[in-house]
Amino acid sequence: MVNWNKVRENYAKWWDKELDRPLIAVRLWGKDPGRPMPDVPSLTQATCADLSIPAEDIIDRLDYDLSCVEYLGDAFPYVSLTSFGPGVVAAFLGAKLDNSSGRVWFHPEKLLPINEIHLEYDPDNIWLHRIKDICRAGMERWQGQVMIAMPDLGGVMDILSTFRPSENLLLDLYDEPEEVQRLVGEIHDLWIQFYEDINSVLQPVNPGYCDWAGIFSDKPGYVLQSDFSYMISPEFFDTFVKEDIRKMCCKLDRTMYHLDGVGQLNHLDSILEIEELDAVQWVPGDGRPSQREWPQVLQKIRAAGKNLQITEGIEGFDTVVGFLGTAKGLQVSWGGAVSERERFLEALRRYRVING
Repeated sequence: MVNWNKVRENYAKWWDKELDRPLIAVRLWGKDPGRPMPDVPSLTQATCADLSIPAEDIIDRLDYDLSCVEYLGDAFPYVSLTSFGPGVVAAFLGAKLDNSSGRVWFHPEKLLPINEIHLEYDPDNIWLHRIKDICRAGMERWQGQVMIAMPDLGGVMDILSTFRPSENLLLDLYDEPEEVQRLVGEIHDLWIQFYEDINSVLQPVNPGYCDWAGIFSDKPGYVLQSDFSYMISPEFFDTFVKEDIRKMCCKLDRTMYHLDGVGQLNHLDSILEIEELDAVQWVPGDGRPSQREWPQVLQKIRAAGKNLQITEGIEGFDTVVGFLGTAKGLQVSWGGAVSERERFLEALRRYRVING
């Protein structure tokens, strides 16, 4: 049984930069669930569009899946709703959710000129309803013993690029900057509305707040992003993206920026100037060296006073700690088989996450 009071205490200290050790969450698969597997599929991007499965049955299967996991260190049981795809706000706003390939993609019903795009909140949207029904069933089933994370809502510019696919939106930055700014403002407000709408189902039963990055928060928070920014200049980032990120950081109590790919390194200095931003997750990207090969990037982020989410195994984490000179302010999640328990326990002891 997870001690949620301890989880709240340690994660709050980490966010507040008061924890004198790293946060290390270890989840080991292969535990005996003590019950038969339900006859419904796991919730994935390949299965999320099957609305014939009752929300309660989805939660029952998720409960089984969670029962197969052992939680060590700072880990806690949580359900990720990334199964509905990255940037699901686009679907909330009328884009088509297509998972025919086994992965979720979003497409506009019709490609419109940017000045004809007007986005509105629809309380009867089928995907918003589905996610809220699953959240409601989870709150009823688990009574606060399992965290349900916020779905991957997406970044504001990423959502806009669904309705104005990337090449069109890139041209709009030059040709229709006022319309881009208008839609950025509209989507920002709608994003907050969807966040609060889903939280109205999750709270106050949910033990806290979480998102696809898997970091617990005792206060409303989220991992912010703008993957579209990979393709734009620092000047355009500051014009169309930075203020939206800053406003999100002011609205939410705990925030982290998902710095995805080397193309976003051009914006790192600007991102680190956002005083209200708490942490950064640096992801070098497919085909690039892992985090441990980017000491200057990680050192710059820590020197700016931001916490870091690390995506390395034990050896890579040790390397990062070595060149940073401290593990304070770092968070990492590790996974493996129950047969590897002792290897992970040794690392947890070494970093003072557990005693003995």
